[in-house]
Amino acid sequence: MGLRETAFSEGLPSLTNKSSNPTITVIVPTLNGADTLGEFFAALKMQHLQPDEILVGDSSSEDQSIAICRAAGANVIILDRADFDHGGTRTMLAKQSRGEILVFFTQDAILATRDALERLIAPLLYANKVVCTYGRQLPGKNASSIAAHLRLFNYPPKSAVRNFADHHRLGLKTIFISNSFAAYKKNLLSEFDYFKNGLIFGEDTCALGRILAAGHEVAYVAEAAVYHSHNYTMGQELRRSFDIGVLHGSEKWLLDTYGKAEGVGAKYIQSVFTMLLKERRYFLIPDCLLRSALKMIGYKLGRSYKHLPASWRPHLSMQKPWWQRHP
Repeated sequence: MGLRETAFSEGLPSLTNKSSNPTITVIVPTLNGADTLGEFFAALKMQHLQPDEILVGDSSSEDQSIAICRAAGANVIILDRADFDHGGTRTMLAKQSRGEILVFFTQDAILATRDALERLIAPLLYANKVVCTYGRQLPGKNASSIAAHLRLFNYPPKSAVRNFADHHRLGLKTIFISNSFAAYKKNLLSEFDYFKNGLIFGEDTCALGRILAAGHEVAYVAEAAVYHSHNYTMGQELRRSFDIGVLHGSEKWLLDTYGKAEGVGAKYIQSVFTMLLKERRYFLIPDCLLRSALKMIGYKLGRSYKHLPASWRPHLSMQKPWWQRHP
């Protein structure tokens, strides 16, 4: 069975006030996140379903991040900033957790409704083959038109369940997921050794690729949402795409197994130009054209990063510290 649309808001019993519920751990890597962490914990505290544990891995923040997290009841593990790894740090926190369900956030992903956490984990309890879920990411209040459309493109309003067979139709989109707001069954995630260490980023994508190939399923839960978006500059567009290219160049099995990334990029470009024409925002077309060109250039450079001078690579990347460990 391939992709199927569903509505997780229908037919699922409430998880609140049930002694038989699994234990839940919220996991958040942080770095100088004082600007958003207060709002993050306020939204988490308002959830109908409360986590049993909050684990924070802080990369030696220089602001009030650690104090904010501790005041919110989080267990804070302080890391040397140079030791942070997207996969390795999350794996370390996951192994130390006591939750049966692990919910991963980033420090700037703000829960949008009071039942978002409950809705996110519900498919893990009531859909046997679903090992992980991820929620919808809505544009933040200051999101640009381009940033807002990217969120709509990647996070549509309809929920769906995907499995390995969907790669014939969806290609690389089959393994789209984001640890900015995602939940996993810990016992099954541990069978895949959690997240790979040493990746430039994309630890969630690589884990999902292995999970689906083993016959499990992922659920996209549109009814569970956070506010989370970024207004990238032109340079950041290039560097972000460069890092995606590096991931795909170093983890070639992703493309070999699920398909090439260019098709996804072409569909996005088509969708954003359709939006601009429909809304008559013609003045944004030059900006969009330049961004699209920079993304394509960045991605191509990233795929061929091994052929670039080592001194160039950190300057083309949004993950500069990573290159100190992977010259």
